[in-house]
Amino acid sequence: MFRFVLSRLLQSLVALAILSVVVFVLARATGDPLSLILPMGATEEDYANARRYLGLDRPYVEQYFSFVGKAVTGDFGMSLRARKPVIELIGERLPNSLRLAVFAMGVSLAIAFPLGIMAAVKKGTGLDRAAQVIAVLGQSLPTFWVAIVLVEFVAGRLQWLPAGGIEGFTSYILPGFTLGWFVVAGMMRLLRSAMLEVLDSEYVKLARVKGVVEHRVVWLHALKNALIPVVTFAGIYFAILVTTAIVVETVFAWPGLGRLAYEGISSRDFPVIQAVVLTTAAIVAVVNLGVDCLYAVIDPRIRYAR
Repeated sequence: MFRFVLSRLLQSLVALAILSVVVFVLARATGDPLSLILPMGATEEDYANARRYLGLDRPYVEQYFSFVGKAVTGDFGMSLRARKPVIELIGERLPNSLRLAVFAMGVSLAIAFPLGIMAAVKKGTGLDRAAQVIAVLGQSLPTFWVAIVLVEFVAGRLQWLPAGGIEGFTSYILPGFTLGWFVVAGMMRLLRSAMLEVLDSEYVKLARVKGVVEHRVVWLHALKNALIPVVTFAGIYFAILVTTAIVVETVFAWPGLGRLAYEGISSRDFPVIQAVVLTTAAIVAVVNLGVDCLYAVIDPRIRYAR
C-alpha cells in the first residue's frame, strides 16, 4: 500500500511539472497583457518600463524557472490586474468554491442515491423509467442553459431566491443545484447499473434463499459492493466541481476559483492563470489519490492485489 501511494505521488508530481510547462506556454500565447493594463495613450517607453517592472522582458526559460522556483514555496507572484499576491486571491476564492462544491455534491448524493437504488430494485416499473428520464435530461441539458433558466425564472420572475453573490444559505441553492445537476444524472445511472449487477450475483441470491429480509439484502449486502464505482465517480466529480465551475460561477456572480480563472484569462493575467491551473490540478491529484485509498478500504482485494 505504501509503495502504491508513493508511486501515485511521484506520478502526480510529474503530471504537475508537465502541466506547469503547458500552462506557462498557453498563457503567453493569449497575447500581451500590457495592452489591457496600460491606458490607450501609453508610449513605447511606458510599455518597456512596465515590461521590465513586471519581469516580462526576461527570456521565457528564465521566467519559467523563476515561476516554478517560487511556486514550490507557495509564491505565485503578483497579479498583473489586481496588484495583489496571487496566493491571497486564491486564499479568498478557494473556500467559496469548496463550499459550493460540497453543497452541490450533497444535493447530488441526496437525489441520486435513493433514485438510483429504487430504480434498480423496481426495474422496469414507472419509477425506473422516470429515473432514466431524469438521467437523460441531466446529461443532455447544457449547464449554462440550466443556469440561465434558473436565473430568469426562479430568481428573476418569481424572486424566490437570490440571482447571484453570497447573501447567506439561500445563495447556494441555485448555483449548487446547477452544478450538481449533471452529477445527479451520472451518479444515478452508475448506481443503478452497479446495483442491478450486484442484485443478480450469487451471494445475494444465497442471502435471499437463507431468508434474509429484502431491505437488508438491498441496503446492507448489495449496496456496499455497488459503492465502489460510485465512490470513484463521486471523488473525481467533486474535484471537477471545484475546478470547472467557471460557467456556473460566472453566471451566478459567485466569487470562487472558477470566476477568478475567467477574470485572469480575460485580462491575460499570467500569474493568476498559472496559479489557478496548478492549484486545481493539485486538488484533482489529491482527490484521486484519496479515492484510490478509499477504494482499497472498501474492497481489501484491491489493496492486496497492489
